[in-house]
Amino acid sequence: MNRRRSALVIIASLAATLTHAVRASAQDEFALDAARLTKALELTAGRSVADIGAGAGQLTVALALVVGPTGRLYATELESGRVRAIRRAADSAGVKNVTVLEAHATRTNLPDSCCDALILRNVYHHIKNPVLMNRSLYQSLKPGGRLAIIDFPPDSAESADPTRRSDDPHHGVTPPTVVRELRQAGFEVVAVENGIRARGFMVVMRRPR
Repeated sequence: MNRRRSALVIIASLAATLTHAVRASAQDEFALDAARLTKALELTAGRSVADIGAGAGQLTVALALVVGPTGRLYATELESGRVRAIRRAADSAGVKNVTVLEAHATRTNLPDSCCDALILRNVYHHIKNPVLMNRSLYQSLKPGGRLAIIDFPPDSAESADPTRRSDDPHHGVTPPTVVRELRQAGFEVVAVENGIRARGFMVVMRRPR
């Protein structure tokens, strides 16, 4: 019996250690992306930034610290549960410059020309109507503002149908597709960087002045 208890204690300890390691790794990933985005989007104190599809708010909080109390960080999500999670993350971190909005599948719900920079991290391949959404992204940026897309290509052939980009085996999107669709919305290419987290990429676009 004692051996069984000892084994259970060891298993529980290993599970706790693994959970902590996974969380730490995830936090490191968000910190690395925040640093990468800060450079690519030329973020400084006082800037206005939107994290589109912000998930649980980890990147939102990291970037809110970059732009500081004189800046503003918008965070949007489609699901009300995630909206609440972002608010909790901001409250826990003590950042007061975060505005959380419930978005729509085809629009950001941000004010027009409100942001110096927009970010979509592992979100673009979920957009089922890129024509409408990219138009909304364009309208949300100030002239000269930058847009960064961090995403990953599919393991198999890319789907020509945007509504299937979240489906296996087509899960993902390629840089040429992202660039082409954003150009059609009026954006200009700033940079395309491959090798983000092994197989991912980052596309940086700009709204013309």
